[in-house]
Amino acid sequence: MSRSLNKVTLIGNLGADPEVRSTPNGGRVATLSVATGRRWKNQAGEMQEKTEWHRVVLWNNKGSNLADVAERYCKKGDKVYVEGAIEYRSWQDREGQTRYTTEISGREMIMLSGRGGSDGESFSPSKANPAPAPAAQKSESFDDFPEALDAEDDDLPF
Repeated sequence: MSRSLNKVTLIGNLGADPEVRSTPNGGRVATLSVATGRRWKNQAGEMQEKTEWHRVVLWNNKGSNLADVAERYCKKGDKVYVEGAIEYRSWQDREGQTRYTTEISGREMIMLSGRGGSDGESFSPSKANPAPAPAAQKSESFDDFPEALDAEDDDLPF
């Protein structure tokens, strides 16, 4: 069998507070709405802009508390880094219609907005708690590299 890879990396802003719910078997899941955008100049030299919305699902499982972390620390407008895999699902609704959805199953999340500061907090299945920066080193953040992210998010709804 040939090898393959299903990996998604997003850096964007939350369009709403996380929606957290419990499953019948006691599990917890958080759904995030993450906006990413791009800008370009068209042939006439005018700036164009497009925002894409991504549904990200974070589960509490296998020692990971990503759903709980999202519920406790994330809010609308926060900038987050999410890493995971793209998944496609379908189901029958109450009227018998087949419905489809595309979502990102998140495996790791880094909160780039921080808690009132600019330092990011990292959470992944192997890191249920924030990853502290080494005491002897200055922690780098995207604020140190403004060209890494497009700072003009004025047209986004948050």
